Amino acid sequence: MAKPDRQLQGKSESVVSFEKVSFEYGPRKPILDEVDFTVRRGTKITFMGQNGAGKSTIFQLITGGLHPESGKIHISNGLSIALSRQVIPREDLTISVRDFFQKCFAEKVYDIDPRIDEVLEVVNLRGHEKVHDRIVKSFSGGQQARLLLASALIADPDLLLLDEPTNNLDKAGIDHLTQFLINYKKTVMVISHDAAFLNAFSDGVLYLDVHTRKVEQYSGNYLDVVKEISARIEKENRKNAQLAKEIQENKDKANFFAHKGGQMRLVAKRMREKAEILEEEKVDVRREDRIIRPFSIPAQDDIGGELVNISSFTVMNKKHVVVTRKVQVTLRRGGHLLLRGPNGIGKSTLLESIAKRTAKGVQIAEEVKIGYYRQDFSTLNFEDTVYNSLMEVMPKADEEKMRSTAAGFLIDAEAIRSKVGSLSEGQKGLVAFARLVLERPGLLILDEPTNHINFRHIPLIATALDSFQGAMILVSHVKDFVEKIRIDETLDLEL
Repeated sequence: MAKPDRQLQGKSESVVSFEKVSFEYGPRKPILDEVDFTVRRGTKITFMGQNGAGKSTIFQLITGGLHPESGKIHISNGLSIALSRQVIPREDLTISVRDFFQKCFAEKVYDIDPRIDEVLEVVNLRGHEKVHDRIVKSFSGGQQARLLLASALIADPDLLLLDEPTNNLDKAGIDHLTQFLINYKKTVMVISHDAAFLNAFSDGVLYLDVHTRKVEQYSGNYLDVVKEISARIEKENRKNAQLAKEIQENKDKANFFAHKGGQMRLVAKRMREKAEILEEEKVDVRREDRIIRPFSIPAQDDIGGELVNISSFTVMNKKHVVVTRKVQVTLRRGGHLLLRGPNGIGKSTLLESIAKRTAKGVQIAEEVKIGYYRQDFSTLNFEDTVYNSLMEVMPKADEEKMRSTAAGFLIDAEAIRSKVGSLSEGQKGLVAFARLVLERPGLLILDEPTNHINFRHIPLIATALDSFQGAMILVSHVKDFVEKIRIDETLDLEL
């Protein structure tokens, strides 16, 4: 395999460039096909592309974690690179914060605590106690997202690679990150599905097409580029429609003249040749912007009466003290509850205990089947194939129904054969939703269900949740998403 070239010739402003780079995860899973693009020093670049297209793979190629099959990757000499991943590796969840940050450096840093304090201030993760000895998994999902971001910033890199950095962040966290990126003087490349966030700082877009496996490069802010791409698709579709009409006309004429005999057969031949030329002129219109099919989550139909009763709950207050609060919340069939509160208060912990039926002060009717969507996908067995993962939740095995449901979530035959752990985070999210559809739960518990999901899918997910006829408990920091869903009661954990 080819390895990144760590030097660029001359005094180019390029910090990274791909030259005819191809990459595949085995012969049946090609990702990049002779890709070319350049990233200039000091630019803020957005990476667009469908879930599973290979955006995170490109980040791994830049850092040297992966190597191309062919082509060259040029990295500016001496360039320092830091990658903020989507999720904390499982093996890092059981180590201390100090050790987590120490792993960001090739050599031991003896004065790392002040540097940790400084970078936690940058990501707005300030606490009343020293956090250096705390175990990483003791932090909430939103706090872990900030730790991931801080781990990329601590070395003050020349090139900052951010993979879905807004996942799990509340509004305050996203606003803080946005302002940081606007002020950051060095080069940034970001993968995200948050359009408003991207538009605040982007001055260029790299667009990875999952079908052609090429990267297209655009300049301008995010929303302008999206409009440009949409206009190109519309133009390509119009051109193809016109060509299709001309092609059919020539084929009809060719068939007509072919039956006339004599010289007319020569005319028919020319008509067929012209149709073939027009076929070649048709543009291979991108299918990149495919969205999932509209769907609904069927509710368990043998339940009724009081499904969930919440008389108290336990959270962490601002002084990091565990407190119990009394409430009276009842959910019946069709009742939708929104849990609200800042990062770190314990929303995910509470949802997990409810899903496991171990939450003190929360009673769930015994006959109620629970469908649980976790933001870290730990309810999925990463060693299972997608096929087995979907089949196992069906009340009655029905392969045809399973495959039809999977196709609606853009899970094709190749993905169905793959292990869940080999999928992108966005694809894991779609598998999780497909499982809920097949499972037919009576109670839906959803922890940040828009994380990792392409923003084009989110309105359809909101519609499905809005119409869910069972009971539902939802946590989401995405205001526009929540506003599209019927909420019957809101429980603010901070009050």
